[in-house]
Amino acid sequence: MKNIAIIGRDANKTNVDLVRRWRALGLHARPGDVGIARLDVLPTLDGIEEGLLELLELAADGVRIVNNARSLVNAHDKLRTGRCLAAADVPHVRTLHVRARDEVSLPPPIVVKPRFGSWGIDVMRCDDVESIDAVFATIARRRWFGRHGAIVQPLMPPMGRDLRILVANGEMVGAEGRVAAWGEWRTNISVGGGHLALVPGSDAIKVAVAAAAATGGEFVGVDLMPTFGGHVVLEVNAAVEFDVNYATGGDVFAYAAAALGLVAPPVDVPLAAELR
Repeated sequence: MKNIAIIGRDANKTNVDLVRRWRALGLHARPGDVGIARLDVLPTLDGIEEGLLELLELAADGVRIVNNARSLVNAHDKLRTGRCLAAADVPHVRTLHVRARDEVSLPPPIVVKPRFGSWGIDVMRCDDVESIDAVFATIARRRWFGRHGAIVQPLMPPMGRDLRILVANGEMVGAEGRVAAWGEWRTNISVGGGHLALVPGSDAIKVAVAAAAATGGEFVGVDLMPTFGGHVVLEVNAAVEFDVNYATGGDVFAYAAAALGLVAPPVDVPLAAELR
């Protein structure tokens, strides 16, 4: 039996769930060992967890790496994400990189966030010039800002909800809506957002799959904002956290394993592709 390794911290609950649930599936790899790379953003928001070099070495030794080093950087570095999506003509929120307050060229309302960020931490909304000044006075003391500057984006009109689609090997394998907590404009679960069960429409799936392909991600979560013209990509997450709430008619963990070619497709539920 070949080895399948989840490469990531156990602080990410999904990593632990993947190990437990995939073992229960009797998971075994097709020829060649497999590493599921789920290195995350550092808690300090100034880079990616250690292990990128080791991923390159494993790949050089013939190990199949799901989410290789390049795709991890493309997803976690929001500047690179924006450039990848733009190059592939995938609809996304305009993304600017600044290192000082006077480089902000977008008019308010805007969102200012770390170049490497997650969990909604230090994602700040600025509705006027005064709040932009205040935010940059605050982040000037942040380590992440000193190292990488900040990302500035126009504020998408808050709708109180957004959509996350899990993509594995070019297939939608799970999804859920996220609803903002009362009085909160961000939908992150980490800041009180709630789960909303749903099955995405074909437009949302198409955009999510295109975003994953643009960044090179084999197993990612794509956050989308619905608009009057369709959907736009907010973020791509290569260490996406998910659970049973992402099921769209069956076991999301089994769907993911099957789409990645690690187990046979589930026989008691429709294939993820059929949910389109």
